Amino acid sequence: MLDASTTAQLKTYLEKVTMPIELVASLDDGPKSVELAALLTETAALSDKVSYRRADDDPRRPSFRIERVGTDVGVQFAGIPMGHEFSSYVLALLQVGGHPVKVSDELAETIKSLNGDLKFETYISLSCQNCPDVVQALNAMSVLNPRITVSTIDGALFQDEVEQRKVLAVPTVFLNGELFDSGRMSMEQIVGKLDTGAAARDAEKMNGKDPFDVLVIGGGPGGATAAIYAARKGLRTGLAAERFGGQVLDTMAIENFISVPHTEGPKLAAALEQHVREYDVDIMPTQEATELVPATEVGGLTEVKFRNGSSLTSRTVVLATGARWRNMNVPGEQEYRNKGVTFCPHCDGPLFKGKRVAVIGGGNSGVEAAIDLAGVVGHVTLLEFDDHLRADAVLQRKLHSLPNVDVIVSAATTEVVGDGAKVTGLRYRDRDTDELHELGLEGVFVQIGLLPNTEWLKGAVELTGRGEIIVNAGGATSASGVFAAGDCTTTPFKQIVISLGAGATASLSAFDHLIRTSAPTAG
Repeated sequence: MLDASTTAQLKTYLEKVTMPIELVASLDDGPKSVELAALLTETAALSDKVSYRRADDDPRRPSFRIERVGTDVGVQFAGIPMGHEFSSYVLALLQVGGHPVKVSDELAETIKSLNGDLKFETYISLSCQNCPDVVQALNAMSVLNPRITVSTIDGALFQDEVEQRKVLAVPTVFLNGELFDSGRMSMEQIVGKLDTGAAARDAEKMNGKDPFDVLVIGGGPGGATAAIYAARKGLRTGLAAERFGGQVLDTMAIENFISVPHTEGPKLAAALEQHVREYDVDIMPTQEATELVPATEVGGLTEVKFRNGSSLTSRTVVLATGARWRNMNVPGEQEYRNKGVTFCPHCDGPLFKGKRVAVIGGGNSGVEAAIDLAGVVGHVTLLEFDDHLRADAVLQRKLHSLPNVDVIVSAATTEVVGDGAKVTGLRYRDRDTDELHELGLEGVFVQIGLLPNTEWLKGAVELTGRGEIIVNAGGATSASGVFAAGDCTTTPFKQIVISLGAGATASLSAFDHLIRTSAPTAG
């Protein structure tokens, strides 16, 4: 089941297990059960603290539990945790086996104090790069608090459940049988939804903070770099972000990051966060900025207000809020989001196995999505607003070679159609003839570019008509002491490597501004 290299790595990891654990399987006679039995048998053979037995006491088959012997601590997987979920499997083995869960003491205490029996069921796909964050967060929570039980379910393997529960996006989480949430979530965000007083406590702590020298808004490549460069200068540095990693978390493969031939978005995001945490940076996660109040005088304090009611002040601010997928802005799009309308072909594609779907957008992202989906779904229709595809020629040749793909150009999507529960079709207008057409399908994958996360900055800094922050060569905005970097700015070419450089530039410009206007608070 495992190759020699993976087996050797797993054996090394299992040396960290300090408490005996048991792998308890429920299997049938199918080939997937044979694969799972092989994985569990091989795992148990690598450590004398790991044992394996077959119980067949769970209706989901193949499935298995990782149990800490003699306790209620454990996690459950329905399916074979390979692909992106292999890391979740390894981490669960370690944590159930006594290896410490790496969270702050404060967050750990909050999780341990959660009341009631909480039964989480998370539907994932093995090709989803967003799913492991949710799976690993819930698994860790269940280790810290045995009243929390978790099951991770491979939606591609349990299609009947997916259909019955109308799961059309992953990760989708149910709590005690009811829909809890869908999409990527951090542990802090999950706990925040369970602990209604968390936002108020965060706001109180944030309101009590002294002014920063440099306050970074955003945790993507630009924000992470800006924070590191500021901290290295000995400046009092804060970083507030909705999620660390930003849009990088939603990137499947990264092949143009200089010196690294290939990596994946979540892996790079984790490395960015780890690097920032090596410095004296006050990180404030799950914080959404809502207003920027520029300093009224040169060298004064800029204020940033947040959704939780708090505000922070700083001598300089670096805006690195990134961008998000652009919406079509047509009737039915929001109504059927995560009910057939989706933005991630890698994550959600397996849920549409054998079905008819559409991809909106003829650039590289759209054509790559159509190519990937063609190997999973029954049929793909790609619709492009322009009169020709804009993707690279090599991608277009691959697309046109696929037998189950149709391409329609000069197509203006006008409406997403559904039955109230899920998508059933899509309407579009032929821009050449003005005729209206309708496609019967079950999924719509939107791939039409990015929109900067800058709505909250209107009136505070100068923006372009597209909402990009106007910056000069040093990353300075129209507001004194406010700088910006990355995909939210007018800097051309939205690439990770460019955001990294822009973050460094903005941070160094902030440092130069502080030298010229005021003495920093930290030496």
